[in-house]
Amino acid sequence: MERTPDGTPVGVDDPYAVAGVCDHLTDDGRCRFALTRASDDADFSAERRRDDYTCHVGADGAWSACPHYRSTTDGRECRRCGLTEVRLAHEDARPLVEEHHVSYGDAASFDAASSRDTASGPDDAGPHEITVSLCRWCHTKVHKSFARIDDDASPDPEAIAARESRRSKEASESAFETASERFDREG
Repeated sequence: MERTPDGTPVGVDDPYAVAGVCDHLTDDGRCRFALTRASDDADFSAERRRDDYTCHVGADGAWSACPHYRSTTDGRECRRCGLTEVRLAHEDARPLVEEHHVSYGDAASFDAASSRDTASGPDDAGPHEITVSLCRWCHTKVHKSFARIDDDASPDPEAIAARESRRSKEASESAFETASERFDREG
């Protein structure tokens, strides 16, 4: 199983199995990295420019072959148990769903050769930043045990209670109250 730079498990053997579409891919199939950050990798950008900035990986999704591949999460639902995020405006509460790294994009931060699965093969241009959403409870289970991201899991009872508490608070804050009702109560 893949591991973090600190040695804790990340919950997957192959990060690309849980990875999504590249963050740099535009709706029309072009590489946003080459379009907007050409000075960061001039050779890569020149090659993409010659091909009208078309993503060289394309629809086949062999993302590991791209040196600038990155897949980050939107953070709305736990990938493992399905718990949905409920955020309250103007409240500084810890999120229910967090970003979980299954692969790390900074090669200098750890020895990629020792952490990369041998099945990655010679076409792996990594390391790449790949994240998924996990609720706080699943996140802890993945890092502190042998729980896997693709386990068939249900939300923890404590997680459901926290979500429902936020939903009821959200509902009470959005309830409509007429001015006469407010003034009758205050007066």
